[in-house]
Amino acid sequence: MGFYYKECKQSDIGELIQRYVSTLSSPIDSVLEEYILNSVFYTINYNSEVAGYYAIHSNQYLTQFYLDLSYYNESQEIFNNVLRDYSIQSILVPTCDELFLSLVLDHDYKIEKQAYFFQDNKVEIPKEKLFKDGEFRAAVPSDAQKITEVCQDFIGKVEERIENREIFTYTKGSILLGIGIIETSKLLDRYGNMGMFTNEQYRKKGIGRTIIHHLKEWCYDNNLNPICGCWYYNAPSKQTLESAGMVSKTRLLNIRVL
Repeated sequence: MGFYYKECKQSDIGELIQRYVSTLSSPIDSVLEEYILNSVFYTINYNSEVAGYYAIHSNQYLTQFYLDLSYYNESQEIFNNVLRDYSIQSILVPTCDELFLSLVLDHDYKIEKQAYFFQDNKVEIPKEKLFKDGEFRAAVPSDAQKITEVCQDFIGKVEERIENREIFTYTKGSILLGIGIIETSKLLDRYGNMGMFTNEQYRKKGIGRTIIHHLKEWCYDNNLNPICGCWYYNAPSKQTLESAGMVSKTRLLNIRVL
């Protein structure tokens, strides 16, 4: 019978997805995770066995491609069949996914650098580099209006995120200096995806670095590994994250097929 492909629910292949996650050399962030979770999933079957799976977002982005090790010899042929059969236009691949990346590099497609993925280097930040006069706490419903005024379109669903305890405020008196965000990963076990926004009127004072410092502490206090990401060409964000002890060995690539 050979190989064949079948649409499935994500919940049907939970164990397979966890096997995929275990092959990653470093974690992925929430932006890629959302693309993956909002994709349509398909199993790769060999006779009566499930050999792997792939996922496609919006009928054009290939966001996942995984095979069990015993089927690697067939990986190039299967990968090429998926690209052909679904008229894939782009491939979102993190460099921590060795098989997926290698299969992409077999082709001479255009590579666009999309994002950095960061993890903690666990080196303590000198106290003198932290902003000293702020208060860090979980946001409450009465903070929603000020958060929206300061952050504008940086973050949506503010009330819902506050209810889910995903937003933290950093204030000095009545001034909102910035916010922090933590989203618990839905794919990776015990990982917290961090984000932050600094009030434009109070930038370049170490506030962003300090917010990330507090978010990392919160993650560790709640048995989560802190991770985050930023757009590849956002140099100020990258600099802030690095100054807060976050390091990146992983990139997200957008591969243009068509």
